[in-house]
Amino acid sequence: MDNGASQPNSKIKENMTRMFVVALLVAAVCLQSSTAAAKESIKIGVLLPMSGNVSAFGQMEWMGIKTAHHMMGKILGREVELVLEDTKSEPIEATRAVERLIEQHHVVGIIGGTISGSALAAGSIAEKNGIPLISPSATNLMVTQNKKYVFRACFDDAFQSQVAARQARIAMNASTAAVVVDIAQADYSVGLGNLFLKAFGEMGGKVLVTAYIQTGDRDFRSQLSEVREANPDIIYLPNYYTENALLVKQARDLGMKMPILMADGAQVPALIETGGKAVEGVYLTAHFNLEAVNTSLGRRFAANFKKQYKKDVDAFGALGADAYFILIGAIKRAKSTEGAKVRVALTGTKNFNGVTGPIKINEDGNTVKRLVINRVKNGRFAYVSTVNP
Repeated sequence: MDNGASQPNSKIKENMTRMFVVALLVAAVCLQSSTAAAKESIKIGVLLPMSGNVSAFGQMEWMGIKTAHHMMGKILGREVELVLEDTKSEPIEATRAVERLIEQHHVVGIIGGTISGSALAAGSIAEKNGIPLISPSATNLMVTQNKKYVFRACFDDAFQSQVAARQARIAMNASTAAVVVDIAQADYSVGLGNLFLKAFGEMGGKVLVTAYIQTGDRDFRSQLSEVREANPDIIYLPNYYTENALLVKQARDLGMKMPILMADGAQVPALIETGGKAVEGVYLTAHFNLEAVNTSLGRRFAANFKKQYKKDVDAFGALGADAYFILIGAIKRAKSTEGAKVRVALTGTKNFNGVTGPIKINEDGNTVKRLVINRVKNGRFAYVSTVNP
């Protein structure tokens, strides 16, 4: 046999062997990359006011979100990574923060903003980018209006104002009222105040005076003197906790003894710490009271929270947890982190027994859920009753 004839065949075999080895290496690299991608964490953005005038809200929600994350930190076989950005209690900072979450951190969903102004600002950016955003506590009606990717875990001000008016007229037997509104908080205080005015009037009540304050003010004697002269049956304060605490202290100092009704933005320990004995007896329309917890998730969460922080969970901690559980549940049902699929799954949240109670999310992103009435008693927020939608 001619030995020269076998050399080309040998080279062909050698080349084929090389190609096969290269193909195996390429396949191994691709498999490794695919496996690594599958194990990459699922990034969830958290947009909260960790500093600024409503930082207590953000700090409480962050504790609730972290506790919920500790309880359910893995979905779709991947770890959930929380990426926190501070809104500094300002809408413009919320805009910058949400842009960082989307453009730099590439989050697949966002929890926040906490207050309505920040949620409105951030929601527009999330909507444009097709990133689902769920606010734990923004109650303004416009937060979800005309948006497909923006949701809330709390009730809205349409429901809250109706309950507040009914509480004032029926439970507190008030025929007349005075309303003191923080005009610097147009997206919360002004909006809720106007809705209360309408609802109270429709129920046969009469608002005798509407007075205006601004965030950061410390002397309210001029506005309160006007209220005292009108002598209403009740004072309604749809403002945040700091201003409300000072308002009540000064009202009592002026000898004003009429009942006072507040809204959800006042259920913060700082209200009692600042207001002291003056806020005893004040009523609030609120999201949560530990005494009213009636779901297994709520009880487990409350126990985990207390174990971690050595104190009972508060309203905003519970809301932060619900927002987390709702978003994680939607990703799990969607079996995907793709924004459009998660959005559809969020609208399918129908029978979720959350920390704050049973929750249903409508196609418009709004939540149907109960509200609780609280009252400050012996230096704490005591449970009074539950109002179902």
